[in-house]
Amino acid sequence: MADSSPVVGDRSGKDARRSEASAAPQQPRGGTPLAAVPLRPPEASLAPAERLWSADGEGAVRLRMEESGPAADAPRTVHQMFLETVEAFGERPAVASKEDGRWRTLTWAQYYRECRTAAKSFIKLGLERYHGVGILGFNAPEWFIANVGCILAGGLATGIYTNNLPMACWEVASSARANVIVVEDQQQMDKILQVKDDLQHLKAIVQYKGELKQRLPSLYTWSEFMRLGEDVPEQELNRSIARLRANQCCSLIFTSGATGTPKAVMLSHDNVTWTAQRAGDAVDLRYGEESVVSYLPLSHVAAQLNDLYITMRFAATTYFAQPDALKGSLVATLKEVRPTSFLGVPRVWEKMQEKMQAAGAKASPFKKSVADWSKAIGLMYNYSAMHKEKRVPWGFTLANQLVFKKVRAALGLDRCRILFTGSAPISKETLEYFMSLNMPLMELYGMSESSGPHTVSTNDDFHISSCGKVMAGCKVKLDKQDEKGNGEICFWGRNVFMGYLNMEDKTKEALDQDGWLHSGDVGRFQGNFLFITGRIKELLITAGGENVAPVPIEDAVKAEVPILSNAMLIGDRKKFLSMLVTLKCVADQDGGPTDRLSPDVVGFCRDRGLRAATVSEVVAGEEPAVYEAIREGVQRYNAKAVSNAQKVQKFVVLPRDFSVAGGELGPTMKLRRPIVVQMYQEKIDELYAEQTQPK
Repeated sequence: MADSSPVVGDRSGKDARRSEASAAPQQPRGGTPLAAVPLRPPEASLAPAERLWSADGEGAVRLRMEESGPAADAPRTVHQMFLETVEAFGERPAVASKEDGRWRTLTWAQYYRECRTAAKSFIKLGLERYHGVGILGFNAPEWFIANVGCILAGGLATGIYTNNLPMACWEVASSARANVIVVEDQQQMDKILQVKDDLQHLKAIVQYKGELKQRLPSLYTWSEFMRLGEDVPEQELNRSIARLRANQCCSLIFTSGATGTPKAVMLSHDNVTWTAQRAGDAVDLRYGEESVVSYLPLSHVAAQLNDLYITMRFAATTYFAQPDALKGSLVATLKEVRPTSFLGVPRVWEKMQEKMQAAGAKASPFKKSVADWSKAIGLMYNYSAMHKEKRVPWGFTLANQLVFKKVRAALGLDRCRILFTGSAPISKETLEYFMSLNMPLMELYGMSESSGPHTVSTNDDFHISSCGKVMAGCKVKLDKQDEKGNGEICFWGRNVFMGYLNMEDKTKEALDQDGWLHSGDVGRFQGNFLFITGRIKELLITAGGENVAPVPIEDAVKAEVPILSNAMLIGDRKKFLSMLVTLKCVADQDGGPTDRLSPDVVGFCRDRGLRAATVSEVVAGEEPAVYEAIREGVQRYNAKAVSNAQKVQKFVVLPRDFSVAGGELGPTMKLRRPIVVQMYQEKIDELYAEQTQPK
């Protein structure tokens, strides 16, 4: 990598760490006394290591430590971080789940005891050191307890996506050499039972909800599992904990496979504990005062770090949403809990936007005018705040009372001090919509391989469409910059992963010889703000040799055509660009697309004298008014395109919207481009049948 590449970050002069609140250790009620282990453990010892990377599940790595500043923090294991929180905040609520209409809460001391109990049961079942415990289910206290209990017992905590098919579950469990798999219910149990005979390391399956439908020696309910280790001595568990090293693996995060075969990202204790500290400090979290709602897949690094590890570091309370959160119940949970921060992927924010816009369309003319007036003020105010002008427009206080406060309360976000978006690109239209409601969304950027965040936006320091500034103690280098300053974004910091499990070649592709993590994303700096301008693997190279980043074009077309739900640019090695688009539709109870058009699209049709109510009606007849509206929107985008090569010449409306269940979207709603191309290859071939560019 060229030495001339600019490096941004490493704000070592400003260590954001603040002193923790101190309190006497709290004794849990019943069960294992906290005195069973030292409450003030020595600094974590490190395993010998010479290299910054390892593809060996039993290996160790040299930490990217500095002599001063945030990168000089003393390394911690997960257990040490947990104990520090239990010591200071033992009686504060840690996790809460709803059972029979009531919230059931565990304090930090109780949660710690439960994790030790689970760890002893894993030991009893024969969990071997550096072998996996697969966890397959929706977010719940048992998910957390299994994850942390596995780590304390010396295993590798391994989340499995709930929508994985049996063979995909087998791939994860097999790669992790899973001795135990913890499943949510019978539906997930059935997947594992289909492949269990081909899992040579598997010793037991534990189900944490409902009763077992069949009795086999290796199957356990959660309550049975938690009793298994009763005769395992505390000293035996303590010896297991004492062997933990901060620079060795504790967790496996499997990539979603959006760009190829899923890989097992090895995260060390130091990766998760250091990143939890730095990320929380970056956004000024308050010890013992925060609360979050857990609803995004815990097998994904974003939810795991936000819901499990940052909350552990800052003694926050995690409230678990209902399994149908993304199908409609999320807002109800938010209104009950009223969290202090909220992380949403772009699709969650887009769905909120769509619902509010649909409700607004039904409002009276007077209410619409008040809302429009308020949103204009809100947008003006937040752009002023972004530019640090701190000007409060006339009428802001009234708009806040009439609209902004009511919207926040209706969404359950009235106590939120900060709102995050991450895991996938978000459109400027959606960002401005929430800015207009005085709910600016702070963009985060990172990847599984950086333990989650690497750049962070804050309420006092953000720029629209930027993913923020480099987190304290981290660095970013732009590799092979072009004349406009765009280069591949490369990461450095103690959040950078160990390597891909058993994939040395892939590890060396991701980490260069100097230890920089190559993200595959292209970006540029404007001041100290990082802007992502494309993704190397997503870049389309036209037949004329021009590189085209698809996301900005897709977002621009969707902004011009509000009835579109998704858009995907096509044109790699083609003479011109075309686009696959989907219409907004009503989702079914599982969150999948139905054939029924969404109310705003139906309204659009009615305004034009059309009676169409379904996607199939529009597509079958190529409804002229709808197709013309899309065509005009594309033409408006084309008029602003930076070059002729970046103009969209053709489009096709697909008969079904993209979804996780359909396979077009990954677990965090990222577009799985290769899969979509595969699914609609015939339609794409038709677009380019003559390879002639329309005039």
